[in-house]
Amino acid sequence: MSSRRFDARVYAHRLQAAAAATAEAGLAGLVITPGYDLRYLTGSRAQTFERLTALVVPVAGEPTVVVPRLELASLKESAVVELGLAVRDWVDGDDPYGMVAQALGGGQVATAVTDAMPALHLLPLAERLGVLPVLATDVLRSLRMVKDPAEIDALRKAGAAIDRVHARVPQFLVPGRTEADVAADIEEAIVAEGHSEAAFIIVGSGPHGADPHHECSERELRAGDVVVVDIGGPYEPGYNSDSTRTYSIGAPDPEVARRYAILQRAQRAAVEAVRPGVTAEQVDAAARDVLADAGLAEYFVHRTGHGIGLSVHEEPYIVAGNDLPLAPGMAFSVEPGIYFPGQWGARIEDIVIVTEDGAEPVNHRPHELVVVPLPG
Repeated sequence: MSSRRFDARVYAHRLQAAAAATAEAGLAGLVITPGYDLRYLTGSRAQTFERLTALVVPVAGEPTVVVPRLELASLKESAVVELGLAVRDWVDGDDPYGMVAQALGGGQVATAVTDAMPALHLLPLAERLGVLPVLATDVLRSLRMVKDPAEIDALRKAGAAIDRVHARVPQFLVPGRTEADVAADIEEAIVAEGHSEAAFIIVGSGPHGADPHHECSERELRAGDVVVVDIGGPYEPGYNSDSTRTYSIGAPDPEVARRYAILQRAQRAAVEAVRPGVTAEQVDAAARDVLADAGLAEYFVHRTGHGIGLSVHEEPYIVAGNDLPLAPGMAFSVEPGIYFPGQWGARIEDIVIVTEDGAEPVNHRPHELVVVPLPG
């Protein structure tokens, strides 16, 4: 028996929508190997091995799962059984790529494959099909970008869980402790608050805060440090949290406080810009314009946000040049930051969900610079 429950109706709808999108793209079918696309379409958390596992979704015909016989048991941990999908198992010496081609109808057929398919499988599959497949990004993008009510509920729960972790962070920020010490405490708290694991932990103190992708180090925290804490992870059924808050150990320098207040206005402006019909690049511009007006544009060195769901980073990307109109159900981060090399940095990040008339943040911790009192 599977330890997880799967709503076959949800996955059946997703498979039907994927087949319809594939047909609309003028393709004959989809081939999905283990990864987030397979998880989205069937709930399967199967891993990629040298032996091929693939979901085949033909436009004309029923979906088929091609799987090594020794991996058959893994199908119980998915919706494959509830959906009643055809399963073709194989053993060493068989030709699984030929099975995929047969499930697609045979002959040279235009096919899309999941973006994460290893070359180990892509190349022999292309040989059997007689044509190089295209990436499934364009086919699945619109489906995965717009979350259904169950996905939105999962993101809310993940957001509440990471908020509870941030509420505990100040007690970890004690001068003399290292960033690595703090990260270890945060990792424990992330799991204690309901996540299955910590996907990432950034503890950037002092000059390390000026590196947006710093992780943690043996640097000891000091009085006066500004500390960027960016944390998140999967929360069952696997939807991710991602939230950043910035802390000051002791009262901040007045110039730090002034610049941080501008960043706070920029983040608020971007969240307030979110509504259906507004483009992703307009949300990015809302944050960037506030910083530019204050002379801080050059210190904002990354996009304003990224989509989130089963993957921490997915479509839509909130960045200049992306003219995608927002739609209800889209979920993404809003996380402008300012970074002063060799000195300090700051970032404020919430996950928001596009509603019928605006944005619903799933993170609710205060956005102000959190001042951690010095011991004694």
